[in-house]
Amino acid sequence: MTATWMTAPQRTVLVVAILASFAAFLDGSAVNVALPAISAELGGGLSSQQWVVDAYLLSLGAFILLAGSLSDAFGRKRVLLTGLIGFGLTSVACAIAPTVETLILMRGLKGVFGALLVPSSLALILDAFSTEKQGRAIGIWTAFTSIASIAGPALGGVLVDALSWRWVFGINVLPIALGVVLAHWLEQDPPRSSAAHVDVVGALLGVAGLGLPVFVLIEQPRFGWESPIIIGALVVGVISLIGFIAWELRTSQPMLPMGIFRARNFSVGNVATFFVYAGLSLGTFALAVFLQQSAGYSATMTGLAMIPSSLVLIGLSAYIGRLSGRVGTRLLMGAGPVIAGGGFALMLAITDEADYLTQVLPAVIVFGLGMAVTVAPLTATILGAVEPAHAGIASATNNAVSRIAGLIAVALAASLGGSVSIDLDSFHRLVASSAIAMLIGGAISGVGIRDTARRAVRPRVRAAAVRTAPEQADPRTADSRR
Repeated sequence: MTATWMTAPQRTVLVVAILASFAAFLDGSAVNVALPAISAELGGGLSSQQWVVDAYLLSLGAFILLAGSLSDAFGRKRVLLTGLIGFGLTSVACAIAPTVETLILMRGLKGVFGALLVPSSLALILDAFSTEKQGRAIGIWTAFTSIASIAGPALGGVLVDALSWRWVFGINVLPIALGVVLAHWLEQDPPRSSAAHVDVVGALLGVAGLGLPVFVLIEQPRFGWESPIIIGALVVGVISLIGFIAWELRTSQPMLPMGIFRARNFSVGNVATFFVYAGLSLGTFALAVFLQQSAGYSATMTGLAMIPSSLVLIGLSAYIGRLSGRVGTRLLMGAGPVIAGGGFALMLAITDEADYLTQVLPAVIVFGLGMAVTVAPLTATILGAVEPAHAGIASATNNAVSRIAGLIAVALAASLGGSVSIDLDSFHRLVASSAIAMLIGGAISGVGIRDTARRAVRPRVRAAAVRTAPEQADPRTADSRR
């Protein structure tokens, strides 16, 4: 990473942000292919396998808003280092877990530390880069972190087949250790304001309001909607979520300042995020299951089948980030999901044999192109719509939206395609639904997003000149007041 458009300190920030987020995304995507091997060695049935995955997702989803608030209150570097160290230690604990119960417990704790990583990483980028360079930096971040999400199953399959399932968790120690070393070179956080505090009531309500509905989405297929466990968790979760919103509106120092939703691009961007990531999760889930259960692909080959989309993301995300700074994000955010939806539409031509070169590969490439056009402008627009002081909670909110969208989509997939297998007909229904969700996301962006890339040139210059105190002057506050 020798680019001349950023300074050495900015390069360090970008590398640390990539390493931290890469580890979090890799852990969430690589573990699925290791589940049979884990069960064979440690025992436990389907329920244990589900909770190896779900414990991480549940704690990550429940604590991510709190993590964003902590990043804003206590400083990006401090929170990021805590997350890195905790994530590394729990990765080691998972790798050496002697029982499946220990593994599930450590996975849940790991999700808490994982929640600290992504919001702090993106907030660091926003603090370090002037407005006109943020799109380019986020584009690079997007390229590398997208690799972890999409190529994780392939790496997990290789590690399981060649070494042991334990390496799926142990491999995370490498990027985490490098991230911890490099993080010490980051600039120190500014002194903590005496007004900074943790909104304890909001934090408790937020954890329950997010965590319990996520629990319901995960466990409803197993327990059923009539189960007292599901009904009770849903009722308490909804009440907590309503209570969280009411509390945040009335408290003087909220964990989630509701005023950020008055920023048009922030609100519209998060609605678009919901549909885009619902389509992404539903489509990639359907493809992965169909290729293995119906088309006869191995776990490793299924993971490798998605590699071309990762290559497209690597090659184009940085360029798209630069392009968004010149032409604005509205066009790209409108076109990207439509292209990605076209990739899912191409999957309607896949037959029972699922010939890779003629049927799967073209669809995967088009899908990857669409996501490359979408993700960096979407992230830059949402985070650029709020004041820098709220970058952590804004990033956490967007991450929560994307993860909940994915959980809802996969829950719907179980209803549409069956929980045991996905045949050709149900696969076609699922990818058609994914294409529709992507088209909706593109339409929302195209109609609702306001371009700010060409506005307020002079304030941008001023903001670049006062990067040591970004909270005092930043052109993004103009958009947040709309």
